[in-house]
Amino acid sequence: MAHKQHKAAARNSLLIRSLPDHHIETLLSRATFRHYDRGETIFLQDEEATEIHVMIEGWVKLFRIAPNGSEAVVSVFARGESFGEAVALKGTCYPVSAEAVSPAEVMHIPSSLLVSLMKEDPQIGISILASTFSHLHSLVEQLEQLKAQTGAQRVAEFLLKLCPIEAGPCEVVLPYDKVLIAGRLGMNPESLSRAFGRLKSAGVKIQRNHAVIDDVKVLRDYAEIDPAESWAKR
Repeated sequence: MAHKQHKAAARNSLLIRSLPDHHIETLLSRATFRHYDRGETIFLQDEEATEIHVMIEGWVKLFRIAPNGSEAVVSVFARGESFGEAVALKGTCYPVSAEAVSPAEVMHIPSSLLVSLMKEDPQIGISILASTFSHLHSLVEQLEQLKAQTGAQRVAEFLLKLCPIEAGPCEVVLPYDKVLIAGRLGMNPESLSRAFGRLKSAGVKIQRNHAVIDDVKVLRDYAEIDPAESWAKR
């Protein structure tokens, strides 16, 4: 992706588009853009946080390593999303590690630059709060899905977030391996496979790393059905 396209994609991210217009070019001119191969580390747990990261393309996972050596996926970020704001602005260390789970393009903004601009214009601070609130809202949605939706409905919601349209047929690329998708959705790989099978009734076909959806609206209706009715679809 050309540098000009990188900047255009960055402008559409939640963090950048919420900033005052006259500061955006300053940030983009000082930011760095980097390509990561699948499996490449972006930063490590306990490393000093000096940058804020914005997804331009691809997928990145945040994870922690437990004392017993097992990996716990904390979150996954895609195009237009940002991460690391809170710790970078506070000047502390990352509580998690970050790794590309597909080929990824990431923009890195020096936290010192953002702090400097925030001192000049408090409006930037409000923009950062808006981005942070978006992360919190996403976590609340995940908790709600775990408690109130069937496994198939959670997978349906996951696929809907990948769809660029509101209705009609759509084909999306599954961004990372099924083990990670399962962990992201609070499932095991076997449950994920069964959920994919149940989504056939909602017009979803899985073809290797692609999901072919007959009608996005039909899938959304399936995801939003009353939980009391949906247990039969597990």
